[in-house]
Amino acid sequence: MNWTRLAESRIEEAIAQGGFEDLPGRGQPLDLAEYFALPAAERAGAALLRDANVVPPEVELLKSIAKLKVALEHSQEPHLADRLREELQEKRVALALALERRRRRDPRGID
Repeated sequence: MNWTRLAESRIEEAIAQGGFEDLPGRGQPLDLAEYFALPAAERAGAALLRDANVVPPEVELLKSIAKLKVALEHSQEPHLADRLREELQEKRVALALALERRRRRDPRGID
Protein backbone atom coordinates (compact mmCIF):
# COMPACT_ATOMS: atom_id res chain seq x y z
CA MET A 1 0.00 0.00 0.00
CA ASN A 2 1.45 3.40 -0.86
CA TRP A 3 1.68 6.22 1.67
CA THR A 4 -1.01 8.36 0.07
CA ARG A 5 -3.61 5.62 0.27
CA LEU A 6 -2.56 4.76 3.82
CA ALA A 7 -2.91 8.39 4.92
CA GLU A 8 -6.27 8.76 3.19
CA SER A 9 -7.60 5.57 4.78
CA ARG A 10 -6.48 6.71 8.25
CA ILE A 11 -8.17 10.09 7.73
CA GLU A 12 -11.38 8.40 6.57
CA GLU A 13 -11.32 6.13 9.65
CA ALA A 14 -10.87 9.13 11.94
CA ILE A 15 -13.75 10.96 10.26
CA ALA A 16 -15.99 7.90 10.60
CA GLN A 17 -15.11 7.62 14.30
CA GLY A 18 -15.78 11.32 14.91
CA GLY A 19 -12.15 12.15 15.55
CA PHE A 20 -12.48 15.63 14.05
CA GLU A 21 -15.75 16.65 15.68
CA ASP A 22 -14.40 18.55 18.69
CA LEU A 23 -11.47 20.44 17.19
CA PRO A 24 -11.01 24.06 18.32
CA GLY A 25 -12.36 26.55 15.79
CA ARG A 26 -14.53 23.96 14.08
CA GLY A 27 -16.89 25.60 11.62
CA GLN A 28 -15.09 28.95 11.82
CA PRO A 29 -13.39 30.51 8.79
CA LEU A 30 -9.61 30.51 8.77
CA ASP A 31 -7.92 33.92 9.02
CA LEU A 32 -4.89 33.59 6.77
CA ALA A 33 -4.13 37.32 6.38
CA GLU A 34 -1.16 37.18 8.74
CA TYR A 35 0.17 34.06 7.02
CA PHE A 36 0.03 35.59 3.53
CA ALA A 37 1.49 38.89 4.75
CA LEU A 38 4.82 37.09 5.22
CA PRO A 39 7.21 36.60 2.30
CA ALA A 40 6.61 33.20 0.70
CA ALA A 41 10.04 31.92 1.75
CA GLU A 42 9.28 32.58 5.44
CA ARG A 43 5.71 31.27 5.72
CA ALA A 44 6.36 27.62 6.52
CA GLY A 45 9.08 28.41 9.05
CA ALA A 46 7.02 31.12 10.76
CA ALA A 47 4.01 28.82 11.02
CA LEU A 48 6.16 26.03 12.46
CA LEU A 49 7.71 28.33 15.05
CA ARG A 50 4.34 29.85 15.98
CA ASP A 51 2.78 26.43 16.47
CA ALA A 52 5.74 25.46 18.68
CA ASN A 53 5.24 28.66 20.74
CA VAL A 54 8.66 29.99 19.73
CA VAL A 55 8.82 33.77 19.48
CA PRO A 56 11.13 35.79 17.22
CA PRO A 57 14.40 37.01 18.74
CA GLU A 58 13.10 40.59 18.55
CA VAL A 59 10.24 39.70 20.89
CA GLU A 60 12.66 38.09 23.34
CA LEU A 61 14.76 41.26 23.27
CA LEU A 62 11.67 43.39 23.95
CA LYS A 63 10.83 41.21 26.94
CA SER A 64 14.39 41.51 28.26
CA ILE A 65 14.31 45.28 27.83
CA ALA A 66 11.05 45.54 29.77
CA LYS A 67 12.45 43.42 32.62
CA LEU A 68 15.62 45.48 32.78
CA LYS A 69 13.61 48.73 32.93
CA VAL A 70 11.62 47.42 35.88
CA ALA A 71 14.78 46.22 37.63
CA LEU A 72 16.42 49.61 37.04
CA GLU A 73 13.41 51.46 38.47
CA HIS A 74 13.58 49.37 41.65
CA SER A 75 17.36 49.38 42.00
CA GLN A 76 18.64 50.92 45.23
CA GLU A 77 22.36 50.38 44.68
CA PRO A 78 24.26 52.74 42.35
CA HIS A 79 26.70 50.10 41.04
CA LEU A 80 23.82 47.73 40.28
CA ALA A 81 21.91 50.52 38.53
CA ASP A 82 24.98 51.26 36.39
CA ARG A 83 25.26 47.61 35.39
CA LEU A 84 21.53 47.48 34.56
CA ARG A 85 21.79 50.65 32.44
CA GLU A 86 24.70 49.15 30.53
CA GLU A 87 22.85 45.89 29.92
CA LEU A 88 19.72 47.81 28.93
CA GLN A 89 21.71 49.81 26.39
CA GLU A 90 23.23 46.62 24.96
CA LYS A 91 19.77 45.06 24.54
CA ARG A 92 18.44 48.22 22.87
CA VAL A 93 21.33 48.20 20.40
CA ALA A 94 20.81 44.48 19.70
CA LEU A 95 17.11 45.14 19.08
CA ALA A 96 17.83 48.06 16.74
CA LEU A 97 20.27 45.91 14.77
CA ALA A 98 17.83 43.00 14.56
CA LEU A 99 15.05 45.28 13.34
CA GLU A 100 17.35 46.86 10.77
CA ARG A 101 18.35 43.40 9.47
CA ARG A 102 14.69 42.51 9.17
CA ARG A 103 13.95 45.74 7.27
CA ARG A 104 16.80 45.08 4.87
CA ARG A 105 15.57 41.54 4.18
CA ASP A 106 12.13 42.88 3.28
CA PRO A 107 12.34 46.47 2.04
CA ARG A 108 8.54 46.66 1.69
CA GLY A 109 8.37 46.82 5.49
CA ILE A 110 6.25 43.68 5.79
CA ASP A 111 7.39 41.65 8.80
